[in-house]
Amino acid sequence: MNTIRTHLLVLALLASLSACQPSAEPSMAAAPAEQPTAVAAPAMAAREPVDLVARGDYLVRTTGCNDCHTAGYAEQQGQVDRAQWLTGSPLGYTGPWGTTYAPNLRLTLAEMDEAQWLHYSAHLRTRPIMPDFALREMSEDDRRAMFHFIKSLGPGGAPAPAYLPPGQKPQPPYMALVLPAQPIAAVTPDQN
Repeated sequence: MNTIRTHLLVLALLASLSACQPSAEPSMAAAPAEQPTAVAAPAMAAREPVDLVARGDYLVRTTGCNDCHTAGYAEQQGQVDRAQWLTGSPLGYTGPWGTTYAPNLRLTLAEMDEAQWLHYSAHLRTRPIMPDFALREMSEDDRRAMFHFIKSLGPGGAPAPAYLPPGQKPQPPYMALVLPAQPIAAVTPDQN
């Protein structure tokens, strides 16, 4: 009986000593609770249903939609009243394709239902600088969430300026993409 008690005491002592040893891996408890991790929102989305409007809000903020489609958003470090979000921008982007303007997405989506948006966003091909390839690569669930968020903002604002073809000078403000000149063909000296 004493042998069993001794073994139990030794095991209890070893367990308490190992609990006092520093771990080789960082403890999850050591991280402050208020520090979000970069994967917090997507991980939560994988575990439980997420409100589509909240998910769409997250996607619009993190994928840069406001950077172009909300006037002054990038310049003001995102500190723009939500009532102005996604109402288009007068800032033109000019280059060999002409001049494009980020449209008012709230007006664009006001005329669409979810099925129309899903088809439109899955097949969108635009002029620069819109990264249409990124929108096409998004999952249908993410594009659906964006639709519900943008619709939740309601229609607002006015249409953005119309596209200008190459050769037409835009009114300020605009950003110009200046490409290098075409390479000069190699000149072969005469063989005299």
